[in-house]
Amino acid sequence: MTAALLDLRLAADPTAGLATQLLHGEAFTVYEMRDDGLAWGQAEADGYVGYVAAAGLGAPAPGRARRVSAIWSHRYAAPAVKARVIGELPFLAEVAAEGEGEGFVALADDGFVPAAHLAPLAGDAVDAAMRFLGAPYLWGGRSARGLDCSALVQLSHMAAGVPAPRDSDMQAALLGVDLPADAPARRGDLVFWRGHVGMMVDAETLLHANAHHMAVALEPLAAAVARIEAGGGGSVTGRRRPVPGTGGATRS
Repeated sequence: MTAALLDLRLAADPTAGLATQLLHGEAFTVYEMRDDGLAWGQAEADGYVGYVAAAGLGAPAPGRARRVSAIWSHRYAAPAVKARVIGELPFLAEVAAEGEGEGFVALADDGFVPAAHLAPLAGDAVDAAMRFLGAPYLWGGRSARGLDCSALVQLSHMAAGVPAPRDSDMQAALLGVDLPADAPARRGDLVFWRGHVGMMVDAETLLHANAHHMAVALEPLAAAVARIEAGGGGSVTGRRRPVPGTGGATRS
């Protein structure tokens, strides 16, 4: 796809709620091109089937594939910081690099991106997730402009090289290994509720995108457990520990 972010909805209705988003460079298999400007198909990254704006689709440009490592980046008309901005790129967007000069990388499909924003990704999934601290909560969102709980988990693990499903129920079933109820919590563990997931940054602190704070927030796990249960969200349904080489990338 060629758009910076492409909204995917489950119904062919522009007023329908957002289901998820595709990042620039992610593949989308088109099953039907419609007269209303929508395309119906399936996202390769996580198996979501739905409707997207056909104008945001396009063939990938030839060139060396690079991923955006900045939390958000800009596409410039020229390799200069004062040049006109002609587009934007979210974290983990894939671009085709054509050449590199003084601090900028030329893109095969037009424009220039700061070389620092395409630097190799470093750190673990918690490091990646912490970069979204304070980002707004958005149901179905997958970027620093807004994201939901399972997108935070998915993107942070993708950044760490661990494939992850898109939805929290699939993450609870497939991502990493199940933990017994008495296992001490540690950094990187995932905690699940019905329809919600958060990530431990240490033995006591949870990081999660949530509608209570309407943001990605840090919260003592004990406080989150009590608050969610008191609000009718139920008790913790499970915990998992992601490990390299495990996890699924598709949605049934």
